[in-house]
Order: sequence, then structure tokens, then C-alpha cells
Amino acid sequence: MRTPSLTTTAPARFLLLGDSHAGPIGRAARNAGIPFQGGPIGAGREFTDSFFTPRDTPGGPDVVFRADEAEEHYRRFLKELGVDALAGLGVPLVATFGFCAHFVALRENWDLYRDRAGTVVPGFLAGPLFDAIVRAAVRDALAFYAHAVGLGLRVLAVMPPQRVPGQSDPAVFMAAQESIRLAVTDLGVEIVDLRHRTTGPDGLQRPELCEADDEIHGNLAFGRIILSELLDRGL
Repeated sequence: MRTPSLTTTAPARFLLLGDSHAGPIGRAARNAGIPFQGGPIGAGREFTDSFFTPRDTPGGPDVVFRADEAEEHYRRFLKELGVDALAGLGVPLVATFGFCAHFVALRENWDLYRDRAGTVVPGFLAGPLFDAIVRAAVRDALAFYAHAVGLGLRVLAVMPPQRVPGQSDPAVFMAAQESIRLAVTDLGVEIVDLRHRTTGPDGLQRPELCEADDEIHGNLAFGRIILSELLDRGL
């Protein structure tokens, strides 16, 4: 996990919350002098199910992160923003929760659905059972987005780098992230999908946008592309 990033030199333009994929976004913003609050608060696998609890506070509806470290970072970010609860957030929320498709796509998770050649058949990946399984796997991430949108916040979810580690099934990864994207979109969240700018003909992340000696993360150049898109959207 990357160290959470803060900037306090000017009013923040957005709150950034997420897993390690939030790291390059925060680094890009910090290097460009764009004021924001937030950063990674845990690993991707921690933000799929049972990671937060809604809570009513004197400052309005809020959430409590169940992991102590995540909760500590979150409270510090809110304090720097001058608010006591998520409902009081006056800037857009940028998040990466739930888009850890490489965890969902671990090969061993899908052995039951393989044909004799060892392939998860495309018909299954495009079907309602697969979609239901994926949505169930990231159900608390979806609940978080629904809660934030329900508070009237502007929420933007950033899709992950298109990188598939060896222990994950590429076909399942691609199908799973599409199920997640559609589920999050259905909640009224803005999706930051820059695959057309960051991938090659094979649909995978271009090498110059990959973190060196790392199987899943994007690098600073990738973060700059995301930041540019966020700024183009008015953040």
C-alpha cells in the first residue's frame, strides 16, 4: 500500500479514497501542485466486502471503516477538510474501491466453471450468473458508493490499470471489471474509464504506464493521465 497523500496549501479540490491504485493519482496531483486530501487507506482486497459501517453523527450521516488504519486515515482527511462526516463533504469524492478485479479473477476461484480445455467459457462470462457472483464479491464497495451518492455527493470511481498478474485469469479479469463498472454506473457514480488512452491493441496497459518491477500497478505517468481527466471534468 502506498503512503496516504495530503496537501494543505490551498482548498482541496477533491477527496481521494481507495486502495493502492489511488497512489499514482495522489502523487500526480501532489507533483502538479493540485490541492487535494486523501490517498490509499488499505489494500484492494480490503475494500470489497464488510469494510465499513454507516453511522449517524451530529455532523450528519457518515461511515466508519472497520480497519483501524483505514479509519485513522479517513478521520485525518476529514479533519483537514474541516468536516466531521462524509455528509459534510463539500468537494467531489474520487475513489478506487471495488475495482480490484485481479482478486476476483484469481484462477482458482473459477475452476468449477472451466471446460475440458481449462477455459472459462465466454458464454458463462457474459451471463447473469457470472455477473451476480462478481457483484456479490464486491457488494460492500457497491454499498459504499450507494451510500455516498445517497448523501448527494459527486462521486467519481477510477477504473484500475489494465494489468493481469499471473495468478489471475485475463478473460475473467476483463469480464469482472465490466460487471463492476456497470454496477457502479447504475448507482449514479461517474466512471473514469481511460482504457482507450492507456492500453495497447491487446487491451492491456501500455508498458510506459506500468510501475516497474510490479505486476498490477500503474506508474506516475498513468496517474497524470487520470489527473488530467479529473481536471477536465471540473475538479
